[in-house]
Amino acid sequence: MKSYRLGIDIGGTFTDAALVEETTGAVQTFKVPSTPAEPADGFMAAAERALRQSGESGDAIRLLVHATTVATNAIIEGKTARLGMITTEGFRDILEIGRQIRSHLYNVHLTKPPALVPRQWSFSVRERLDAAGQVLEPLNEEDVRRAARQLKQGGVEAVICCLLHSYINPAHEHRVAEIVREEFPEALLSVSADVCPEFREYLRANTTAVNAAIMPLVTQYLAALEERLRDVGIRAPFYMMQSSGGVMSVAAARKKPVFMVESGPAAGVIAAGVFAEQHGYRQVISFDMGGTTTKVGLIQDGRPTLAAEFEVGGQAITPMGEGRGSGYPVRTPVIDLIEVGAGGGSEAWIDPGGALRVGPRSAGATPGPVCYGQGGAVPTISDANLLLGRLNPDFFLGGEIALDTDAAREAIQAQCAQPLGIDPLQAANGIVEIANAHMIDAMRLISIQRGYDPRDFVLVAFGGAGPLHANALARELDIPTVLIPPNPGIATALGMLMTDIKHDFVATRRQRLADLSSESLEEFFAGFMQQGEAILEAEGVPPSQRRVLRTVDLRYQGQSHELPVSVPSEILEPEHLIALAEQFHKAHEHAYGYAAPEDPIELVNIRLTALGISPKSESVNLPKGNGDVSSAIKDHREVWFSEASGTMPCPILDRSLLRRDDQVPGPAIIEELDSTTVVHPNYQARVDRSGNLLITKELPSSDPDRNRSQSKG
Repeated sequence: MKSYRLGIDIGGTFTDAALVEETTGAVQTFKVPSTPAEPADGFMAAAERALRQSGESGDAIRLLVHATTVATNAIIEGKTARLGMITTEGFRDILEIGRQIRSHLYNVHLTKPPALVPRQWSFSVRERLDAAGQVLEPLNEEDVRRAARQLKQGGVEAVICCLLHSYINPAHEHRVAEIVREEFPEALLSVSADVCPEFREYLRANTTAVNAAIMPLVTQYLAALEERLRDVGIRAPFYMMQSSGGVMSVAAARKKPVFMVESGPAAGVIAAGVFAEQHGYRQVISFDMGGTTTKVGLIQDGRPTLAAEFEVGGQAITPMGEGRGSGYPVRTPVIDLIEVGAGGGSEAWIDPGGALRVGPRSAGATPGPVCYGQGGAVPTISDANLLLGRLNPDFFLGGEIALDTDAAREAIQAQCAQPLGIDPLQAANGIVEIANAHMIDAMRLISIQRGYDPRDFVLVAFGGAGPLHANALARELDIPTVLIPPNPGIATALGMLMTDIKHDFVATRRQRLADLSSESLEEFFAGFMQQGEAILEAEGVPPSQRRVLRTVDLRYQGQSHELPVSVPSEILEPEHLIALAEQFHKAHEHAYGYAAPEDPIELVNIRLTALGISPKSESVNLPKGNGDVSSAIKDHREVWFSEASGTMPCPILDRSLLRRDDQVPGPAIIEELDSTTVVHPNYQARVDRSGNLLITKELPSSDPDRNRSQSKG
């Protein structure tokens, strides 16, 4: 009997599923509309369609991986649990005070997001540790019992516990948790020493609060999914994507749902890295454009860049930094992403000053763009692409949805072209160009502002709308190569099936690096290693598939922020600590433009990641073409290109009929079931052995090849 792995990703507009046969690596893809009111319905619709169209029963599924925006949406919509907090006496206002960060610096009417725990349900108890974890005042257990009883009487659903300096000595917090379980056993508990054992009490408290706020919803959601999956015969191990780019078991997700807040976007970056590395590219900019937003990530030397902190429930952060501080900060590992409100469903509108704007408002899955014919009334990027001839009204999602070009034209004419006094095609081109400008800003922010030259990278474009815009973005940033994988609209779902099981461990241990011995650092890592091995063993990961990654966070003494530095896997010796210092100086110079070798370095955090390596699907090997792509041409139509300031005749090709080494000169449109690729004039698309489209600039034969080879590893 055949066996399969199934990945399901719930997006803002569509829910995607990828079904991979474990023996052959053959991929089947499925796309259904998302159901924002009840996300589980869209999930099950995708799972059931995968079983139905593959002709397989539920017991053929051997692994299921899921990414969802359920946790994020709950915070954005304010549908969180009713929370209470127990903290150290004198610190009940941690969440209210927050940080002195304003999302819009000069807006005098700005309102901060409300604290996740109302002040009346924040209780302090007598206890105190010093910064070394030594007890200054014992825990007053009667205070804890009194607080637990009041929280119970108040109808609180979840309780968070965050005591001062518990990151270094969790004894008091764990005792508080024991007492709360005795007095209030039905409450869900979130303990900061278990969720985020790092210093900086506000970040630790807020991370713990976010974890508790979404815990009841995520627990109910996952329980409902497991029950419905059993009803269709799927009893395979069930994993959730993490924000850091790994997966964790459903049992772990119930305890620490804060680790899955940014699960969907992370899977896309993992997929981009795998697609690129199969062909020798280790420097990658991932470009994921879906129906609601665009996410841009960076992969350096084959590894996605990680951030230690992000915000959830706030506005998209602009390249100028506006938006930071509008949400709730979370201190967990997350793939470093820039997200902008520019997706296929992003709406175009005229602002009070008479300027054309695009996003961040989105038509979403309901009602969707005007051209869907489902009640949408505001023109979107998809409507603009349709009017420009880039989308086929009869072949959207393989013909499942017929697009209404006339409705799109009327909406753009009435709401954009007429107020601006221009032609509808010019207005549609303006919508696309403005959206492209937002996405180019995001790419500059993830690369140039971090000290990287985008010309040294390959751009991997995916998502339903990514291949429509990728060539134009690469042209503006002078990126030499664009890689479009097969089934780009389902790439995130495929990425989940390429993702490793991942468990992160961290501890704050502040001391000067010069005072640290290699033996003591090795001892810290050994403790984490033991915990990681135990978890992977319980999850059934064989020893041959286990790996560990070790890092430390370092800073110059007196600084406020630290930088991660990789630690080698072998037994540490004194010379390794000298090498860590040298690595830190180089990293600091890269990040800030200078280094200070004469200044003492301080160790801040020790981190270990335990990995369970998942099998990667082998790339297909397409048969070689004969150089004639005419058999793949299924039509011709006029398509608007800004380079020509008008329309140009374009061949329309069926991607499934292209073969290895086939070359398609631009301008051209290449269609497939879940996406459409636009090849601009003076560019060409070549098909590699795995069916990827490699879009590069056409160079006259007399010109030297300026394709910068650094993007290949």
